[in-house]
Amino acid sequence: MSLTIRILGLDPGLAHMGWGIIDVSGSRLAHVAHGVIATKAASGLGVRLMELHRELSVVIATHAPAAIAVEQAFVARDPQAALKLGHARAVALLAAAQAGLEIAEYAPNHIKKCVVGAGHAGKEQVQFMVRRLLPACGVTQADAADALAAAIAHAHSAPQRRVVVSTW
Repeated sequence: MSLTIRILGLDPGLAHMGWGIIDVSGSRLAHVAHGVIATKAASGLGVRLMELHRELSVVIATHAPAAIAVEQAFVARDPQAALKLGHARAVALLAAAQAGLEIAEYAPNHIKKCVVGAGHAGKEQVQFMVRRLLPACGVTQADAADALAAAIAHAHSAPQRRVVVSTW
């Protein structure tokens, strides 16, 4: 009998929010599902945030994760982009809190180091390693691969924080 923990990883973004779900049983990782929630700029900020919340809430209700791993904001030089990312992250944290999920946040470099072994790895390297670690996933979208990477990082970084989903 082994414990299985379901983790939802998120790569927040206002235009594209990547999500990925894995099951963890001991040291074994298994792909469950992944996707990207897309919004249109023409809809306006409030409508876009509502769409993100609605779609993410459906993902959470459908897959019933025990924990969520959210990539922290990476702020370069564009304060407007950082603010939009902050809004999307707030929606993700709100949806997770409403569902009663354990919330963990990880820096992008930490996620890359956990998955690739190098904190400054490129998106292609992350996607390659996610496909290696989860061969059944067939992920092709970078946002979804980044979300799966966040879930993998949580599986490797926080075993003491894991919550039991089911026993098989």
